[in-house]
Amino acid sequence: MCSVGTIFAIPLIRNLLGWPGVVGALCTLVLLAGVVLIGRRHYIEWRGWWPLSIFAFMVWCALSSFWSDYTAAGFVGLGYQIAVAIVALTIALSRDMIQIVRAVGGVLRALLATSLILEMLSGIFFDIPIPFLSIEGNIALGGPIQGIFVTRNMLGLMTVIALITFVIEWRTHSVDRPIAFGSIALALLCLLLTQSPVNQLLILVVLVATLALYWLRKSSPERRTVIQAFLLTMSVLGVVAVYLARNLIIRLLDAGSEFGVRYHLWRATWDLVKDNFLEGWGWIGAWRNDTFPYFFVNIQVDRVHGSALNAYLDVYMQVGLVGIFLFLTLCIFAFLRSWNLASNRRSLIYTWPALVLVTLLAGSAAESHILTGTGWFLLVVCAAKASQSQSWRQKIDRHPAGPAMPLNHPDRMN
Repeated sequence: MCSVGTIFAIPLIRNLLGWPGVVGALCTLVLLAGVVLIGRRHYIEWRGWWPLSIFAFMVWCALSSFWSDYTAAGFVGLGYQIAVAIVALTIALSRDMIQIVRAVGGVLRALLATSLILEMLSGIFFDIPIPFLSIEGNIALGGPIQGIFVTRNMLGLMTVIALITFVIEWRTHSVDRPIAFGSIALALLCLLLTQSPVNQLLILVVLVATLALYWLRKSSPERRTVIQAFLLTMSVLGVVAVYLARNLIIRLLDAGSEFGVRYHLWRATWDLVKDNFLEGWGWIGAWRNDTFPYFFVNIQVDRVHGSALNAYLDVYMQVGLVGIFLFLTLCIFAFLRSWNLASNRRSLIYTWPALVLVTLLAGSAAESHILTGTGWFLLVVCAAKASQSQSWRQKIDRHPAGPAMPLNHPDRMN
């Protein structure tokens, strides 16, 4: 719970203590993660367990720092990425699915409640913004609110993940019904107050994925293959249709020019992608406005952005064609494994990684949160937990006389 809470509260820690506070917190978590792995080494199933796609992507990010023009900044970004990944892998290795879901649910309840209370203090009781927390105090106007997450889109993303978690907690009886219903109401209120067109579309995608999973789980095993093929075909056609109609969609969804701003940023970023399309400019994670080419993009769009507001374009720009291939491999393997797990396992708890990945991957078309901090943490956790039962290497590495199955192995939960 402490590790999950620290990772999710990184925006708050950064606003209160600055980056030194974030670095100190992450270093402490990495040390504790090492202690946990050593202490539980006899109870953890190591063979064929960790997804190779995670390490391949991180290795390429590390290599890209050597040919970039900002090697020092690149190593800082890489260190941040590795530290979060270590914490995420440790949690995935040492905790079962229900423990992870309950920890995420408890943390998000506390952070969303804190966000709403601070917004009420700022916008209703005192009627003044709280600049050092990036709270503008617009709740009396119906939003948009940011809470402790700095931007309304980040708050919206956390709210969508919270809704998934709270509903699963309710359906699996992990918490009492009043707590579950109160948590769902809290998340819906925060989502409404963010007034984010991005997250309005995101919640629709999650609802469609939820209905598809419900259909699969209620179908007989013989019909699931046909349904999976149908869903895959419709998904591919949907992505192609959205891409072909992207200009029309941007015009229709131009709410306060938010999508227009993204479109101009994407075009400026794409112009720089073409200069180093194979190897990229070098990994940095979150953009730094004192580093080329990121400040050059911000000058072109006349705004200060911390990312390309599109994770896939961001990865392509930073680590090139090889990097985007490795990143997509990581995402696709994680999603397919988690979706297969959610479709075939009886317990509802296994739907959590699949729906969280749907949220992260769909949201990555309009944000880059999946590359750093909480988004990267959730991607690694979901990829690792899905790989626990779906990895091809387990079938090769497992011996008949091997060690006993750990107590936290998901097969024991069925």
